[in-house]
Amino acid sequence: MKCPFCFSSNTRVVETRTGKDGFSIRRRRECVVCGRRFTTFERIDETMPMVVKKDGRREPYNRDKLLSGIRKAFEKRPVSVEKQEAIVDEIERFLLNLGEREVPTRVIGEKVMEMIKEVDEVAYVRFASVYRQFKDISDFWEELKKLVRDENR
Repeated sequence: MKCPFCFSSNTRVVETRTGKDGFSIRRRRECVVCGRRFTTFERIDETMPMVVKKDGRREPYNRDKLLSGIRKAFEKRPVSVEKQEAIVDEIERFLLNLGEREVPTRVIGEKVMEMIKEVDEVAYVRFASVYRQFKDISDFWEELKKLVRDENR
C-alpha cells in the first residue's frame, strides 16, 4: 500500500478492525518514511449487476454515484454519513441477493426511496422529486399527501 502523502510503498499496519457493517476491514497504517498515518478499507470484491437505464443503456453499477444521490437528499438533514453509507451497503446487499446480472434503475430507485423514507421523510421527498421527475408543485403535493396517509395508518 502506497502512502498517500509521500507515495512510499514502505508502510506498516498499526491497527486492524472489522468495519461496522461486518463486511469490511478498517486498517490504520503508518508510513515508515514520512511517519504519517492513514486509514484504508478492504471490502469483498463481489460482482455487482449491470444497471439498465430507462432508455435501455447499460452501465456498470457505481457505488459513488448512488452515494452521491443519497447525500444530496440528506444534505442539511440530521443524518450521519455513517447512516447514509449503511443505506448504500444495504442496497448493495439487496442487489447481490437478487442474483440478477442486470437490474433496472427503477428497482434500485424504489429500494433507495424505501430506505430513505424509513430514516427521514424530508430527504425522501427530495429524492423522490428528482427520481420521479416532479414537474410542478402539484407533484410535490401528491407525494406529501401519500406520506401523511401512510403515517395515519
